[in-house]
Amino acid sequence: MTAPLTPPPPPREPSPNGGWQPPAAGHAAALPHDAISEAPPGAQGPYGSPGPYGMYGSYEQDGPGMKTEVREAGLVAVVVALFGALLGVLWWWLAPSVPLVGDVVDNGWVVYFKDSEGEQAVGVDGTFTLLALAFGLVSAVAVFLWRRRGGVPLVVALAVGGFLGSLLAWRVGVWLGPTDDVIAHAKEAGKGVAFSAPLKLGAKGAWLAWPLAALVVHLGLTALFGPRDADPYQQDPAGGHGSGPHGVPPA
Repeated sequence: MTAPLTPPPPPREPSPNGGWQPPAAGHAAALPHDAISEAPPGAQGPYGSPGPYGMYGSYEQDGPGMKTEVREAGLVAVVVALFGALLGVLWWWLAPSVPLVGDVVDNGWVVYFKDSEGEQAVGVDGTFTLLALAFGLVSAVAVFLWRRRGGVPLVVALAVGGFLGSLLAWRVGVWLGPTDDVIAHAKEAGKGVAFSAPLKLGAKGAWLAWPLAALVVHLGLTALFGPRDADPYQQDPAGGHGSGPHGVPPA
């Protein structure tokens, strides 16, 4: 006749001093999945509050809600686009002038470049591009400092606002520059007298300089200095510091 089988004693945990100690009294047992998922809101378990996925961890919602992000994105797009007026003024002020000359041929006025090999027209496009890159850098830094967490709506608004700002800057610069009627301007200046050509953006790809620069700078700042999500595997559920999953200090 054999003796009745008895359940084995619970495992003991090693102490920090190298010895063995009995398990702590009142140590919470593992909870079944049904008990976790049916826990009331705000209920506390042995490892803190359960998340929305029925687990004790940090799966809480991050940052503001979607409606708030969309409102902030709309505000960013409008403000960034309005700064395009300042870009247009600076472009009109800093861009080199392209000299033209009027002449009378067969009782009709003709206009041609005073310096056919000049690079002033390229300088006009380059000035707009460099200013747009600078505005993209400044706008990206300003938006990042305002909302460090970022988000898809904010990035899209930054790009859309930069593109609309480039269009506004182009129209403002053309409006502030010399008239488009070069024949009338040549008649007003006189035969053989140089006058400035209308402000014209030959490389339409410069419209993309602002949004692209803003996107690259903002994504870089978010990757380097943005907030980091906490790693659930590095957190101590019991609230201790530097302990493993069973309260044992790591080796």
